[in-house]
Amino acid sequence: MEKITFKSEYFNPLDTLSCGQVFRYKQYKNGYLVISTDKICYIYSDGDTTVIETEYKDYFYNYFDLKTDYAKICNNDVVNQNQTLKTAVSLGKGIRILQQDAFETLLSFIISQNNNIKRIISTIEKLCEKVCIKLNSPFGEYYPFPTVEQLKTLTESDYKSLGFGYRGKFFINLLKDVENGLLIDSFKSLNDVDLYNALTKINGVGDKVANCVMLFGFYKTKTFPVDTWIEKIYLNDFKGNLKDRKKISKWFI
Repeated sequence: MEKITFKSEYFNPLDTLSCGQVFRYKQYKNGYLVISTDKICYIYSDGDTTVIETEYKDYFYNYFDLKTDYAKICNNDVVNQNQTLKTAVSLGKGIRILQQDAFETLLSFIISQNNNIKRIISTIEKLCEKVCIKLNSPFGEYYPFPTVEQLKTLTESDYKSLGFGYRGKFFINLLKDVENGLLIDSFKSLNDVDLYNALTKINGVGDKVANCVMLFGFYKTKTFPVDTWIEKIYLNDFKGNLKDRKKISKWFI
């Protein structure tokens, strides 16, 4: 077991985990257990320090993007010259953009569409419990995220019973594509435009899901989903007049 310690000013566990970018975490002792693929860690606050305990130190160091200097980002000239950005930074500088597994992120955000966070978390956990074998850890037993082979054992009826609704078809179609040679990991070499185009060709992946997967699964930090709240910020705080959300996203970049 190893520990990673980090200044909590730029790494707030609760804010990072609960903001909607990740769904496999749960309360544990004084913090949270975080599961990614088949790996687990325990993260908690200790005074002005955030602590990560894990057997997968290198993996979670990258997962939580600890190499990036958020202090430098939060204090650059663009932020300092704009009151809206300064306010956002003061409230959210402890939120780190995670570098999650691309395949897990893609499947998770397919589940997320037209859904709320509580239900998304529940659906993913039911899926893991249905097809995965429990693993042991210093923090107790847990279910890893399913592999392609495990997911292929499920039928459309199985997905419906797990609460997927219409999203079950998307999983089945995606798994067929993977079986026919689609390699999600190969997308990592694509530029932003090509990655967006590749993702939106997948059945069930629209603009918002694609942008979420690009940011949280492929760490494409020049892209982000423009939802109702981002649109309101653009119109009210930045006095914009664009109506097309794709154009709004490009305006911010």
